Amino acid sequence: MTVTKRSALGAIAVACLGLMGAAAQAAEPLRIGLIATYSGPYADYGRQFDAGVALYLKEHGGKIAGRTVEIVKKDTAGPAPDAAKRIAQELIVRDKVSVLTGLDFSPNAYAVGAVAAQAKVPVVVMNAASSGITTSSPYVARVSFTVQQMADPMARWMLRNGVKEAYTVVADYASGTDAETAFKKAFTEGGGKVVGEVRTPMNNPDFSAYVQRIKDAKPQAVFFFFPSGVMPPAFLKVWKERGMDEAGIKLYATGEATDDSYLQATGDVALGLVTAHHYSYAHKSAKNEKFVKDFVAEFGTQLRPSYFAITAYDAMTAIELAYKKAGAEASGDKVMEALKGVAFESPRGPIEIDPATRDIVQTVYIRKVEKTKDGQLVNVEFDKFDRVKDPAKEAK
Repeated sequence: MTVTKRSALGAIAVACLGLMGAAAQAAEPLRIGLIATYSGPYADYGRQFDAGVALYLKEHGGKIAGRTVEIVKKDTAGPAPDAAKRIAQELIVRDKVSVLTGLDFSPNAYAVGAVAAQAKVPVVVMNAASSGITTSSPYVARVSFTVQQMADPMARWMLRNGVKEAYTVVADYASGTDAETAFKKAFTEGGGKVVGEVRTPMNNPDFSAYVQRIKDAKPQAVFFFFPSGVMPPAFLKVWKERGMDEAGIKLYATGEATDDSYLQATGDVALGLVTAHHYSYAHKSAKNEKFVKDFVAEFGTQLRPSYFAITAYDAMTAIELAYKKAGAEASGDKVMEALKGVAFESPRGPIEIDPATRDIVQTVYIRKVEKTKDGQLVNVEFDKFDRVKDPAKEAK
């Protein structure tokens, strides 16, 4: 064999090895770390996240941008920032994840954002709703909502509909403070008057004294915010028992109060409650009707899709679009950059990630709890505010 032929064959061999190496690299799964609550009173949050992710992956052959997806799930068992920080570090260092997501509670999201910034790993928030989360870390984008984004339109809608005086009741943590701040600002700037306010503890509060205090104050209306789950039904039960409707005091809230996951179990105490939120199981659109149909086919009727499932589904869409734009093997900083400005049609309606703030822009719906002919409680949308940004960021 001549030197020339040997050189040619050697070059071919090197090229083949290079192609094989590239193929092996492309075959590497895209590992996504999902940090959520899978145990304790808020375990439904994790179940809904899992369902939304699973439905998306089933529709897309288990792949994102041509790469097989591997979901690495971790349980924080509720709001636990120290645990969330440790878990994020483990996912990045030991499990080699390329993206972090999930994050149902705001304290957890703040803790993870700091770790992500140091490691340059993108975070896509599926729920945590405190306004400051995206500003606290340049490696965080959000596809869920902010509490202020819901409380502000609720205040404006109340003013449009003749409510000029309100009392506020919120849970005493970051998102509760956000809800109170946004509501008061929009309500007072629009000519309304906040006549009283209270912040309740997160752990097993007895609402009796708070509701009696409100009844004695005799406001025209009450606006409240609690995280979805155990607190809203307990508050609504006391509200009914104390005869607040008969006292002529109107009640309004953000959509956590009538989370689709818990609404049927909450029962008739929720009937007639008007809320502001970004998704209802009963949202009228062809895309949502398909989503609900596919969800029921996959998981049965026992697990009604909630806004947690929708934002999990949308988080996967956003991640896919970012990787398609940046490249299937793109580094974390390039994926983070590609997430800015991502826009698409969700089952909840049109959404986008504001390129300046990395936060969600979306429609906020005004809904009322009604009962269907077959006895199901649903949030029926009847008004809306289009392309709503987080008011905390609009003011800056």
